[in-house]
Amino acid sequence: MAEIVNLRRARKAKARAEAQATAAENRIQFGRTAQEKKQSAAQKALEAKRLDGHRRDDDDQG
Repeated sequence: MAEIVNLRRARKAKARAEAQATAAENRIQFGRTAQEKKQSAAQKALEAKRLDGHRRDDDDQG
């Protein structure tokens, strides 16, 4: 025989699981110290500077 499932409970359990997953992502993204945020911003700035350094200048040909 098939197992009887309470749909209301299943819906709530699914919603709880999704909320916990979202909370875990937010803890990773926003739960950082000021020093970690500063270091991350400096890393992004360095990567952007390196990328711009490799950019070709095609303004005078067009």
